Amino acid sequence: MFEDRVRKMDSGVAPSEEVRPENLLWRRARSSFKGNRGAWIGAVLVGLVVFAAVFAPLLAPHDPYEQVLTRSLRPPAWDGGTTEHILGTDHLGRDVLSRVIYGSRISLGVGLGACLVAGTIGTILGLISGFFGGRVDDLVMRIADVQLAFPFILLATAVMFVLGSGLRNVVIVLGITGWVVYGRVVRGEVLAIREEDYVEASVAAGCTRARTITRHVFPNIASSVIVIATLEVARVIIAEASLTFLGLGVDPRIPTWGSMLADGRQYLAGHPWIATFPGLAIMLTVLGINLLGDWLRDTFDPRMMT
Repeated sequence: MFEDRVRKMDSGVAPSEEVRPENLLWRRARSSFKGNRGAWIGAVLVGLVVFAAVFAPLLAPHDPYEQVLTRSLRPPAWDGGTTEHILGTDHLGRDVLSRVIYGSRISLGVGLGACLVAGTIGTILGLISGFFGGRVDDLVMRIADVQLAFPFILLATAVMFVLGSGLRNVVIVLGITGWVVYGRVVRGEVLAIREEDYVEASVAAGCTRARTITRHVFPNIASSVIVIATLEVARVIIAEASLTFLGLGVDPRIPTWGSMLADGRQYLAGHPWIATFPGLAIMLTVLGINLLGDWLRDTFDPRMMT
């Protein structure tokens, strides 16, 4: 044993690192990321959006709220416009580039906030439903079935009508309507995990159910929750844009990609840039998040490791 330990030290790998599953998992993640062109593209796209959201006050050339009617509907710089407004202006004379940059803050904020709410609710209900089973499982799944029976727009409209518009309410609505995906996936995995020997041994050793769930069950489904959350961020960004486009989301005075699409729809024929650039921003952001989500799924999904 001493010779084996010396041999491992000579190879530059600590013995504790070699046997830890989490170290092997992260090594696999780094290795797969280096050779995955899609993951690199997704990381660059998401990185650019995050950079724009964090440093929006420094990057935006103009105040996104400033309205100057004398410069309304100016085309982009390469289409007869000026370099003062590279992507042109909208019908109220607001700089399109500045509003696209500031819109990234709302999209990312809503996406992350709603996924946090939905992931928390769905993971907790999925753990409880899958671990306890019986009537608890039936109740949670029937609630999920009822919610899935309602079209998203109809359900979101009803909830927004009760709560009112606003950024916080949009996050709450998207969080409440998005928990089912997490709940169903987590429940399915917990149903299989609870039959494992180590879970039964934990219960036989006198561990409480809460401790068994938090220490033995949840760590084994955490990777799936991370993958779902990554893919759900993209869906939530599109959902927020849809609600704002319909006038049910964020205050129209706040620059968001959805509100810019709504403002530009009546100018598509003669001034398409008003809606084109926020639409491209949504498309590229969702593409980047989906590419990263695919890489996470291929890396952390146990079925992909066989």
